[in-house]
Amino acid sequence: SSRFRSLALLDVAPLDEFPPGAVKIVTAGSITVGVYNLNGELYALEDRCSHDDGPLCEGEFDAEEGFAVCPRHGSNIDIRTGAALTLPAVFPVDTFPVVVENGIVKVEVS
Repeated sequence: SSRFRSLALLDVAPLDEFPPGAVKIVTAGSITVGVYNLNGELYALEDRCSHDDGPLCEGEFDAEEGFAVCPRHGSNIDIRTGAALTLPAVFPVDTFPVVVENGIVKVEVS
């Protein structure tokens, strides 16, 4: 396998349309990602609960504590690290780097 991976930068939204507490969902091919603004810090989490592959980022999220709540079974997933915080999920969820280029929020997916 090559040590160079190709990066795709997905446009999410202009930063000024993405205030703290906002979440936006973007799709690239087979990957769907939820991008969160937690108190001015940007994080991207795969929109797939590790418990049953259900959609994750459509659910509620706790902007104070920084976790997403899976709408199916209520698992809490840490938005910053992807760690499963509560059952029934036990495995982590993928996270992705977020960058801002020319005022546009973008997610790096490989």
